[in-house]
Amino acid sequence: MKHRIEVNGIKCYAYHGCLEEEARIGGHYIVNVSLLTDFSEAIETDDLTKTICYVDINTIVKEEMAIRSKLIEHAGGRIFSRIRSELKNIHSLSVKIIKICPPINGDVDNCTIVIED
Repeated sequence: MKHRIEVNGIKCYAYHGCLEEEARIGGHYIVNVSLLTDFSEAIETDDLTKTICYVDINTIVKEEMAIRSKLIEHAGGRIFSRIRSELKNIHSLSVKIIKICPPINGDVDNCTIVIED
């Protein structure tokens, strides 16, 4: 059976970007994680160990977003890899990073990358 777990709107302040100013000043990011799993046992037993803990997802995102990268693609790849290696029973995974008000010489709300399998 397939079930979806989503942890959306993980707010981070981080220092990603190719510009020196981004390394000094930082910016706002939002990360969404979505995964397909089977939590049938958790439905039956009401046991947290039979599903994927939202706290673990949030912790991985916060720790990886705290490591500076020039590209959010790089940060997203680290988040994706850690979730895949540390959390079990994931059938598919999607990691979305939204960079709020990117400095790209235009009136742009955000830029987004999505990594999924």
